[in-house]
Amino acid sequence: MEIEKVKAAIEAILFACGREVEAKELMSALELSSEDLMAIIESMKEDYEKQNRGIEIIKVQNAFQLTTKKEYYEYIYPIFDKRSKPNLSNAALEVLSIIAYNPNITKAEIEAIRGVNCDGTMYKLLEYNLIENVGKADLPGRPGMYSVTKDFLKMFGLTNLDELPELPKYKLDENRQIVIDDILEAPMPERDNVEKEETEEQDEQKNTEGQENQQEVKEKDVQKEIEEEKQAEQE
Repeated sequence: MEIEKVKAAIEAILFACGREVEAKELMSALELSSEDLMAIIESMKEDYEKQNRGIEIIKVQNAFQLTTKKEYYEYIYPIFDKRSKPNLSNAALEVLSIIAYNPNITKAEIEAIRGVNCDGTMYKLLEYNLIENVGKADLPGRPGMYSVTKDFLKMFGLTNLDELPELPKYKLDENRQIVIDDILEAPMPERDNVEKEETEEQDEQKNTEGQENQQEVKEKDVQKEIEEEKQAEQE
């Protein structure tokens, strides 16, 4: 099969499915090797970009999907998409972040990290299909484990979890509080210098107060002289 026909077939499959299509599914349908499939899809991406098309092919883990470009969302939404969009609160974003950085985590472990109950937040994230139950942990009671979904990757424009921003280095202090190493690396002023600066400020304040007192005494002396002269003139 010639390249252009393969490209058309891939486009047709992705358009008709309307979902992520696994690479192995495309390889099986078109009788292509993994290397050939990747090369053709990369070529298709370049073609779409050169032609300034309103669609693009995105990769989600080991699958591909044909989607509209983000910049055309404002034109598509008023006509087509009347569904309610996920409205993520700060609590939901916190839970989502914890799960994204800690796949196969249990609800109890999430609550231990946040320090509060997260039943309602977890329910919402499951409803939005941003997280999913991925099995049972080998712990007493066999609690469920959670990971993020492909919808999460698509929402945040990620191919896989390896593309998540790197977290700052941290450690726990003696009070079991999180301390960021990056902050600790910042140079702290030496104690002697701090005490020296405080002493200089106190000396300067005393000098200023002394000068103000001297000026006040001088003003009183001048006022007294003026009153004595007036009294002498009257006599």
